[in-house]
Amino acid sequence: MEFFAHKSELLDELDLLQGAVEKKSTVPILSHFLLDAADFKLQIAATDLELGARSSCTAKVKAPGRATVPARRLVEIIRSLPDGEVHFKLLENRWVQVTCQRSSFKLVGLGTDSFPALPTNPKPAVALPAEVLAGLIDRTAFAVSQDESRYTLNGALLLLKPESAAMVATDGHRLPLAERRRSVPGVNAELRILIPNKALGALRSLLRESGTEANVDIAKDDSHLFFSVRGRLLISRQLTGQFPNYEAVLPRENDKFVEFDGELVAAAIRRVALLADERSQALRLQVEQGRLEISSSGGDYGEANEVVDIAYAGPALRIGFNYQYLLDFLGAVGKSGMPRMELKDEQSAVQFCPAERDSYQYRYVVMPLRI
Repeated sequence: MEFFAHKSELLDELDLLQGAVEKKSTVPILSHFLLDAADFKLQIAATDLELGARSSCTAKVKAPGRATVPARRLVEIIRSLPDGEVHFKLLENRWVQVTCQRSSFKLVGLGTDSFPALPTNPKPAVALPAEVLAGLIDRTAFAVSQDESRYTLNGALLLLKPESAAMVATDGHRLPLAERRRSVPGVNAELRILIPNKALGALRSLLRESGTEANVDIAKDDSHLFFSVRGRLLISRQLTGQFPNYEAVLPRENDKFVEFDGELVAAAIRRVALLADERSQALRLQVEQGRLEISSSGGDYGEANEVVDIAYAGPALRIGFNYQYLLDFLGAVGKSGMPRMELKDEQSAVQFCPAERDSYQYRYVVMPLRI
């Protein structure tokens, strides 16, 4: 194997594939990239057995062939090189030489036969605009549970209907639901796809690099999900089990509405949170007519409070929240003017909505803390 590839093109693909590389060294081959050079193209593959990825870039192939190289070391080397062509050559005993101008490196590879074969990509079941799927992930993925014992909560549920695409996630304490009303060709009935958390992060990176005009093809077999966009392929093991009935927890009787400046409240929360309890991350919100007081108590550290003007004319309420849950919502909606908090009482689930309806219908449900 011997080929030349341009540094910038090669690095773009390697960066995208890094998420599928095994970080631990329990199985050495999983910490390697598989390089396959042939027909004016270099194909690159990576897998940790839960996530797999394949991409390619143009190359001047002098001698076709395959080799494996340590992934993290190769990325560091390519990133450090000056702009220009990078020369790869397979040497004896699976060593791979990488040279660029006056720099030269030799990496010890492993046998290509031990690299796991990636599943074959089946015919796509549906295609979505990349920017739609990226928008759904941005508004929901932060609430995916990190508790590995709650297996079915370790991912976000993608719901595809003939007239809409939606995504929902929950960790048992909060639940964001985002929906984009648009025609979804190829979907005749509701299609549910549970995407694991690790795949969500890699998929978001892939979509970000694909541009707003790209489409992502989605396919599945008995055990894997496949996402392909512009020649790049991401493969994920499916999560088994039933996602909870999220519709049962959506509030329907919240009759008190608080409108507030999202940027002002986010800044106030960050300041008051400096003295919040580090374990519970609890803040108290005192809601009164035209006034919101945000306060915290950090035990040995002290306490803090700040008052913000709001639009509210109902009875006084005192309610507690994990401050990070509020910041996640405000970060997801961005600079949207006056978001709204919808309440029933001090113990029931609270719903947050963005100030203005954009192309997404978005609601964020949070269970209050007992204070």
